[in-house]
Amino acid sequence: MTGRSGWLIAGLCTVLLGAAVPSSLAFNPWTFPKLPPPEEYGSLLIDRTSTANNVLPVGFSHWSHRLRHTCRVCHEELGFAMLVNSTEITEKENLQGQFCGACHNGKTAFGHTAEHCRKCHSGTSTLAKKEFARLDSLPRTPFGNKIDWVSALNAGLIKPKQSLRESPSQPMGFNKKLDLESRWAGIPPAVFPHAVHNQWLDCANCHPDIFNIKKKTTEHFEMVFILERKFCGVCHLKVAFPLDDCKRCHPGMKS
Repeated sequence: MTGRSGWLIAGLCTVLLGAAVPSSLAFNPWTFPKLPPPEEYGSLLIDRTSTANNVLPVGFSHWSHRLRHTCRVCHEELGFAMLVNSTEITEKENLQGQFCGACHNGKTAFGHTAEHCRKCHSGTSTLAKKEFARLDSLPRTPFGNKIDWVSALNAGLIKPKQSLRESPSQPMGFNKKLDLESRWAGIPPAVFPHAVHNQWLDCANCHPDIFNIKKKTTEHFEMVFILERKFCGVCHLKVAFPLDDCKRCHPGMKS
């Protein structure tokens, strides 16, 4: 049994019966984004207006910033939207201490002066492997940039700041786990742990824009929407660990 009919039958067996099928007929109706090299995973090219103004785009590395700050610092305090190139950032605002300028002021990090322009406006999201290689001692995972950031944080190997404010508020101690049932036979529930996400994010990062609690959006989100960068896919496609790491979300999966 080969060709299109073989794939369809294998898929029907998996969906309707939950039956095991040979690996040669494994059914995957989704196309996951191709993973870049570990040192480039989570790196973005910020080009909302740069090219249009004859300026090289900005290469931004999440892993290099994650060593110093949690996600909430940029995506809550500093006002960066979750989706790249959807936040208007100007040089004037940076010089006034907004956005990147909150840290890149010549004191906390290199400033917005002429000699440093090419450090950000590099035109590429590719970073030096030598810098990334220094992180080899951190806990490992099989996918993404292959660093288990949660384990590194819990072990005290990294100590990212939760806030830039002088008197920061403490993260909410909400640790409820959600079991999200799959509509596919044979696929175990996805488990969402609030406690782990609260270590990095603010409640406002997800609610209400990504997950609207009042509308109960979790009742109809599916993998196809996640691949469209909705719901979990806002982070778990290009920055947080990728969808290829199935068991991280579906711990009941056997393989």
